[in-house]
Amino acid sequence: MTRASVFRRRDQAYGNKDGVNGGATSRGNDQEKRSQDGSPAANKQLPLYNQDGHQVNHAGHKVTPGIQPDGESGRKWFSPLHFFRICWTSSCTASRYTNVLWPFTIAAMVLHFGFREMELWIFITAYIGMVPAANLVGFAGQELARKMPKVAGVMIETTFGSVVEIILFTVLIVKAKHQMEADPSAEPNTAVIRAAILGSILANMLLCLGLCFFVGGIFHPQQVFHEAVSEVGSNLMLVAGMALVIPTIYYNTLLDRTGEPISAESLKIARATAIVLLVAFCVYVWFQARSHHGLYEDILEADEERDHDRHKDLRKPKLTLTEAILALIIALTFVAFMAVFLVEKIEYMIANHNLSDAFLGLILIPIVEKASEHITAVDEAYDNQMNFALSHVLGASIQTALLNTPIVVLIGWGLHVPMSLDFEIFDAIVLILAIIVVGNFLRDEKSDYLEGALCVFVYILIAICAFFYPNPQHGQGTSSADSEAMTEGAARMLKFI
Repeated sequence: MTRASVFRRRDQAYGNKDGVNGGATSRGNDQEKRSQDGSPAANKQLPLYNQDGHQVNHAGHKVTPGIQPDGESGRKWFSPLHFFRICWTSSCTASRYTNVLWPFTIAAMVLHFGFREMELWIFITAYIGMVPAANLVGFAGQELARKMPKVAGVMIETTFGSVVEIILFTVLIVKAKHQMEADPSAEPNTAVIRAAILGSILANMLLCLGLCFFVGGIFHPQQVFHEAVSEVGSNLMLVAGMALVIPTIYYNTLLDRTGEPISAESLKIARATAIVLLVAFCVYVWFQARSHHGLYEDILEADEERDHDRHKDLRKPKLTLTEAILALIIALTFVAFMAVFLVEKIEYMIANHNLSDAFLGLILIPIVEKASEHITAVDEAYDNQMNFALSHVLGASIQTALLNTPIVVLIGWGLHVPMSLDFEIFDAIVLILAIIVVGNFLRDEKSDYLEGALCVFVYILIAICAFFYPNPQHGQGTSSADSEAMTEGAARMLKFI
């Protein structure tokens, strides 16, 4: 079956649904005529009504007030059988495969509480077990997003994807607090947290976006996306990247002035930067959800029309609102457990298995914490919904930079943990270069598999460098005294960039 025939079948299904509004056929034909002009607004679906005058969705279910038709399940409250069956089967194919990893989640809990001496296996099972738990968070967020307007739904879905990251960062900062309490003279190891912040952004922009371009380019010769999504996203990321890197430039420019005053001032700059980033995030949310809501709504609705298997998604059973909230609670509980197990074994992995802070933070942790976002975005690119895919990829990166990072800094402030933004020079330069590379790929509003492959290659190169990157001496800032001259030179290069 060609994609064109799929579109025709879907349009016919909307117009000739038995038991649904008898005038839906003429509405479907009228809509088909209106869609010929190619404008986003022309592709909006007209509401359907049954013979009693109640609005119904594509499946004939009466739409509950306040619920969008695409998210109407036709059921109420909670049904255990439907709940488990939908959670297991109603994701995309790649997401559904991750459900077979749930035994690792259970194994991690058994090993942690019953065999605490098996530290390596606890780390491995918790790392793998985080994937299905994070995937359930993403699926439940997606089900909840279906019940909301398009723009609000995408933002809520992205936010729930970031909840996994916030939980992990919070566990890391709490562990740093415990380290300080156990040894007041020692500096907490916050290098992993800083590396994880930038690693999350890099994983989204290079790995996830690269896979979106590559997978989408394999099945579609060339894909296009709207400038409102790509330009706003890339510009925000450039500004956010500069905001994150400026404290690093400040610290390393004054690196020759060793002592407490510089560290104290750098910490104040980080906290002020966190407040500014939170304000910027509020402006970004207002821009998307209020002032330019109509534009983004039209863009995303037009994107849905390009989904060649949308008719399959519409036929899938949906979770009720109660079930979606319950799934979120269950998933977040498992995510919290896996995050605690992972964080507890980080020091062991660094000390006994030659893994660096940079590799753990930049590569390993972001891949698993963003698994659900990556799977969702790649599936949307496969369905030729590039505006949705970019909204998830860039939206997740923006939330990490403008929301999650300030939250971690402010939590550290409240816990009296010196959580600064003095990143490693290597991390900072890589971040800015990655933003520039991705911005250039987004500039022409087109993508293909070559651009995707190049993004993935860049990410692999960063991963190789991170694997061999030495650990910093904790409490010595971003560099050791032996590498002071090299760090100052790198800082000058960063300012030039």
